[in-house]
Amino acid sequence: MCCLDEHKVLMGGNVLHDEVDHWWGNAKQRLEVDGAIITWARFKREFLTKYFPEDERNRKVIEFMELKQGSMSVSEYAAKFEDLCHFALHYNTMEAEEDKCVKFENGLRPDIKQLIGF
Repeated sequence: MCCLDEHKVLMGGNVLHDEVDHWWGNAKQRLEVDGAIITWARFKREFLTKYFPEDERNRKVIEFMELKQGSMSVSEYAAKFEDLCHFALHYNTMEAEEDKCVKFENGLRPDIKQLIGF
């Protein structure tokens, strides 16, 4: 299902509550000066800047880059890998799919790597 940017912004704004809703009302006024359209990318950028500071995002990227299976099961490692992968933008492109697979396999325990021939 395809959703236009302006609809995403409307729906995103409608699910905000309390302090976040007040913040969005003020931010929307500021961003819509001179009739400017707020894109979904702009909405996300503003939201992340306010509620997910860059240093925290960077910590998540580092956590992803250093992720190893360790004592986790393969399914636990895969879930953690996918969760943290969202923060490493390079790995979220079609062009980087092979890099993502190599990164995943490289983080597996040696005994698991040997089983899959990596």
